[in-house]
Amino acid sequence: MPAVLSELPYHPPIAFFSQLLGADALWLEAHEHYRKQTYRNRCLILTAQGQQPLTVPVVDGNRSEKVAISALEIDYRQNWIHRHWRTLQTAYGGSPYFEYYADYLHDIYQQKPALLFDLNLQFLRFYLRCLRLRVPLHLTTTYLPAAADPSLLPPDLLDCRDHLTPKAQTSPEPDRTSGRPYPQTFGKDFVPGLSILDLLFMQGPAAGSFLA
Repeated sequence: MPAVLSELPYHPPIAFFSQLLGADALWLEAHEHYRKQTYRNRCLILTAQGQQPLTVPVVDGNRSEKVAISALEIDYRQNWIHRHWRTLQTAYGGSPYFEYYADYLHDIYQQKPALLFDLNLQFLRFYLRCLRLRVPLHLTTTYLPAAADPSLLPPDLLDCRDHLTPKAQTSPEPDRTSGRPYPQTFGKDFVPGLSILDLLFMQGPAAGSFLA
């Protein structure tokens, strides 16, 4: 399978990891401009009220789309870490594996990296280890424009940038896989498109077997 080119999400959706199965490598787009209302600073979790987004605030949000993603600063003037962590505790505190992963995740939060890209990269490396996905990880050295003609990209590179978006959750026919269904904390019907957190908290070390 070709290498995968992707943006770097915050607590990526399960489908992000499904698309890495069999990939030769993962290239992360490090030179794009930040885009609002995407998974770059947002994830979706499941609560008693249904799906809920968790969003990382960024500095100077109104002008953020003119900033390179690898230089975008997190806005720590807002107490967002406390809100995210309390929401995760409320939603998943009773799940089988929340305590199994909680300390590792909390430690990453408490490091408070200045840049969104660095925060997301730390979480991604952690998830790759948890899922036992041995995919070589690389950062792009220059921006690769999205091309309508795939032949304009290197032949061994599959461009998956922005294939996964929070907006796609409202589509009646999502164009991605969320892996195999598994028991979730709330509701009777399986909810696809959630963050990898949902799968890890429910399935623990077996989570990787639900990606396909």
